[in-house]
Amino acid sequence: MQKLTNKEEEIMQILWKLKKAFVKEIQSEITEDQPHYNTLSTIVRNLEEKGFAAHNAFGNTHQYYATVTLESYSKKYMNTAIDNYFDSSYKNMVSFFAKEEKISAAELREILAMIESPIEVK
Repeated sequence: MQKLTNKEEEIMQILWKLKKAFVKEIQSEITEDQPHYNTLSTIVRNLEEKGFAAHNAFGNTHQYYATVTLESYSKKYMNTAIDNYFDSSYKNMVSFFAKEEKISAAELREILAMIESPIEVK
């Protein structure tokens, strides 16, 4: 799985949210630095080439949808970020966020409670 550019990630976030969308629908979801229709169409086609999206054809128009789930993409790149920036240590990652005051002591206690509670089998 390839890494996406920031703009490609933004487009994928929209596809994950909308499930299926035409380029015009994707364009209307972009609030800042909205690309020209043709530029956006090229980005979406690049996502297809990378295997992240596919389309259904309706005459000359295409309705796009994600072929990679948000969960699988997130897992892959969170693991990569932890490996690259926190020496493959979740402890280092959590302590970084604690030091930056991005996570509170109460939230840390909640995380500990989640970890220590038995896993329910459904």
